[in-house]
Amino acid sequence: MLSSRWRHLHVFALVALTALVAGGPVRAATSPPAAPPAVETLTYHGLAPDQKAFIDELERRTFDWFWESAEPYTGLVPDSWPNHTFSSVAAIGFGLTAYGIGAERGYITREQAAERTLTTLRFLAAAPQNGSEDDAAGYRGFFYHFLDMQTGRREARWVELSSVDTTLLMNGVLFAQSYYDRATPQEREIRQLADRLYRAVDWPWMQARKPLISMGWTPGGQFIATDWKGYDEGKMVYLLALGSPTHPVGDDAWAAWCSTYPKQWGTFQGHTFLNFAPMFGHQYTEAWVDFRGIRDAWSRAHGLDYAENGRLAAYAQRAYAIANPGQWTGYGADVWGLTASDGPGDLTVTSPQGVRRFSGYMARGAGLNEINDDGTIAPTAAGGSIAFAPSIVVPTLMAMKQRYGNYIYGRYGFVDSFNLSFHETPRDGRTYPGFGWADNQQLGIDQGPILLMIENWRSGLVWKVMKKNPYIRRGLQRAGFTGGWLERADAKAAAAALP
Repeated sequence: MLSSRWRHLHVFALVALTALVAGGPVRAATSPPAAPPAVETLTYHGLAPDQKAFIDELERRTFDWFWESAEPYTGLVPDSWPNHTFSSVAAIGFGLTAYGIGAERGYITREQAAERTLTTLRFLAAAPQNGSEDDAAGYRGFFYHFLDMQTGRREARWVELSSVDTTLLMNGVLFAQSYYDRATPQEREIRQLADRLYRAVDWPWMQARKPLISMGWTPGGQFIATDWKGYDEGKMVYLLALGSPTHPVGDDAWAAWCSTYPKQWGTFQGHTFLNFAPMFGHQYTEAWVDFRGIRDAWSRAHGLDYAENGRLAAYAQRAYAIANPGQWTGYGADVWGLTASDGPGDLTVTSPQGVRRFSGYMARGAGLNEINDDGTIAPTAAGGSIAFAPSIVVPTLMAMKQRYGNYIYGRYGFVDSFNLSFHETPRDGRTYPGFGWADNQQLGIDQGPILLMIENWRSGLVWKVMKKNPYIRRGLQRAGFTGGWLERADAKAAAAALP
């Protein structure tokens, strides 16, 4: 795979999205969709036997991707695999969380999970942190977006010191801190290293334009000119920055982050919610934080929490696929889901529907203000929403496997993405006669939401562990969240979770 195809994870936030539907801008249909149920009642235990067997298998296969792809001597997790590439620090964060899930499910022992976690944390803690161009893994506690799989140093000079990817890494670090709570020397060291790594992140330094937080920094170009502002995956950046015991940002940071919400609040496909077109913006923070029943000032004023907002986003994307304004092959009630994912390549094709423009890796999405759709479906868009909307996600994932499993489902679950409208020679992946295009790999940042959200739906494991972490609680409270689990008596347990 060519490195030039790898755009940054937050490319969506750096550029204005334009519609790629049927070769040009198209407004999505606005006919009223079926209203979602007031409460999602489908539980894992309520599944039919074949559905339960499928979810069990998908969770195990997705876990195996992390367990088998990570470098066992360093713990570094690749950005994509089996097409081995550089390491993604965000994927490491998902991996650190995956190991706890694997231990609870019996895929591996707790001792194996702790050993892999300790290997990873030791490597990260020892990795060089300095301002050089080529001889560092990070700087001021932040880590570079991509690291060399062997050395752990910055992969190349085009790689930025990333605030959001460091955040996703720290989510896994803090999960490890709270999950490994036993008095063994191994688990005690995990807690100590996790605390050290999180405390080292200098969040105020990343505030080039206070009170907002910059997307990143490079030794050559200095701070990226764009800040995290408005509803997307940047929620967690601010929560961790607010929760820091050593380098916290000011109380005004969360309000500044929320200041552009009015531009994103509105009705799309009959659903009114905070819009962010790719589904990952509704999943990355929510994979670790249980927003059910807790609300900040914005969500209190608008009568919904962020978990419900994510549910409405999933229903809106499904409604968009049913409307299918771009006439993409296969779209419908059981085939939907746009997010940042691989694609067949940057190609223009003439078809009976007109000129079609396709892309490689791109932040695809559909929402109030932008549609970025070239017919490429990513199973993680639905799969990472299973904890919000199981009644539409379970049938969707099963339908994808049943109809197209020979092309898109294998040893590690679903491939990253597929496109039933593309039948030409792709730049990446493979085209199959009578089917279309399918990727030939998985991405860590797309496997992660599937695994974590399946487990959250089944047992609430990741959410329960993170509720015990005092830094997560502090970040939420400083952001103004109140209600629900955040105010219950287990606050004492959180305070006792420190090493």
